[in-house]
Amino acid sequence: MVVKSQQAILVAVSTVIFALLPDRSGDLRVHLPLVRRTRDPFGGQWALPGGWVRTDESLSGAGRRTLAETTGLRPSYLEQLYTFGRPDRSPGQRVVSVVYSALVRSHLAAASVEGENVRWTAADDCTGLAFDHDEIVRYALWRLRTKVQHAHVALHLLPEQFSLAELREVHEAILQRPLDPANFRRQVEHSGTIVPTGERQTGGRHRPPKLYRAVVPEGSAGPLQTAGPLA
Repeated sequence: MVVKSQQAILVAVSTVIFALLPDRSGDLRVHLPLVRRTRDPFGGQWALPGGWVRTDESLSGAGRRTLAETTGLRPSYLEQLYTFGRPDRSPGQRVVSVVYSALVRSHLAAASVEGENVRWTAADDCTGLAFDHDEIVRYALWRLRTKVQHAHVALHLLPEQFSLAELREVHEAILQRPLDPANFRRQVEHSGTIVPTGERQTGGRHRPPKLYRAVVPEGSAGPLQTAGPLA
């Protein structure tokens, strides 16, 4: 009887990095950076940033390192999303990928450098990616839209101080639908996730709106912390 040798299982990390950027019409949409693969499998195709996990680093450490190496971005929020391990997801290799979801503030995303091998793409328009990254992006986007209605994640896409209108605009861009301003104000002000700073926004022709700052609820994942059990 011939016994097949057991194939080695490789561990990698990938990161779905979300930021809000204007589209061609000027409307805010959820975008993410993609990197072009320079080798096979899927050489020349676009993929999520990622790489192999080193023997001397944690999963979240590998996520931050590969993210900085491929895009130069340092997210305001990093959370373990899911583990993808279908046997046929990487031709010729058995690869398990631990995927992280990250948020980057718009001004940092806008200042990042695009090039021949790095580009920002609207998340809803991502198709034809390498490996199973289409599926990963769809899942990450669904999770983002689900969590933004019940958690504080949208606050990581805003500057340190912001108006309620700016916060609502972030929610509307993620959910891709308008929200009633009065209802949104009531829900947010009673959520315990923001407090007024006592200052008002400068500029504009009308009465300057109040400015708020985020209050991260106790026990939730803060900036660059991991909110998954497998970290």
